[in-house]
Amino acid sequence: MSDVARAIDALRRGRPVTVDGAAFLAVETATAEALAAFDAGGAADLVISGNRAATLKLANQIEGTPTAPVRIERSPWLDLAGAVDVADPARDLSAPMKGPFRTVPLGPQAAAEAALTLTRMAGLLPALFTGGSATIEAAVSVEAVRAAAKAEDLRLVSRAKLPTHYSESGEIVAFRASADASEHVALLLGQPNGAAPLVRLHSECLTGDVFGSLKCDCGPQLDDALAAIASSGWGILLYLRQEGRGIGLSNKLRAYALQDQGFDTVDANLRIGFGDDERDFAVAARMLAKLGQDRVRLLTNNPRKVAGLEGEGIMVVEQVPLKAGANPHNQAYLDTKRLRSGHRL
Repeated sequence: MSDVARAIDALRRGRPVTVDGAAFLAVETATAEALAAFDAGGAADLVISGNRAATLKLANQIEGTPTAPVRIERSPWLDLAGAVDVADPARDLSAPMKGPFRTVPLGPQAAAEAALTLTRMAGLLPALFTGGSATIEAAVSVEAVRAAAKAEDLRLVSRAKLPTHYSESGEIVAFRASADASEHVALLLGQPNGAAPLVRLHSECLTGDVFGSLKCDCGPQLDDALAAIASSGWGILLYLRQEGRGIGLSNKLRAYALQDQGFDTVDANLRIGFGDDERDFAVAARMLAKLGQDRVRLLTNNPRKVAGLEGEGIMVVEQVPLKAGANPHNQAYLDTKRLRSGHRL
């Protein structure tokens, strides 16, 4: 197991980790006992993402960009329950009165940013206690976290024939990023013919792909993409383990709850503490390169996917639009993708 995988596992289990020597404990999974041990040398401060700090009107207390992490000095009223109130936007209505809080110098910014990246990779809320002195479960470097986030160690691990009702000449290929143990899949349909394949980058969506959610257009897009690839004679669908635009299933459901309160997709993600889109399409470029493809026709409405592939050396010779799945339940979602995320719908 890699250092990053150990750190992710430790955070999920409520254990402390260090990033370049700075100690962190995830708020979401911490217990009272774990925090007491972490606080043994003095009360540990709280680090939250810049986006969450902006929601709480804390980002303007310090110099710097709104997206930089913010460190909140621990006070007697900022116990574990109070920290969870700060971290979880679902509690903003039930616990609206927070503070007063005082921000203090962050310390090594790169270490704080990497620690927040680890919480995202772990599927946790982006909030951590920092500065504690408990026994550390795992130690990792900033550079290792950055490399893991971009799946720089991606390996092709297995492949097999997979006939489907889209194409009987299908092949499925599994890739694994050993740094965080995530697995991504490519589905090849048809036979290579020398032309640039029609390619779709599809981010995992349990609610849409499996349960038929009407809140998004993911399920219909997946079906139509596979049908289009099969009809083209040769192409590839990359199924990327980047649920909820990279924030994970639990956080995506938190965003759903915020949408029910009236926030759009972008504002919901920001309110939790993430960016509009946390995905890094470098992993898709590496999958294509390992499949021997450096030129593609990309089936997408999202210019970020085009830029993500081209930035990693994959030439997009054509951007092919994909329109599917509009319904009364997801119209606001589609409008947000078009107006705020730049999708060409």
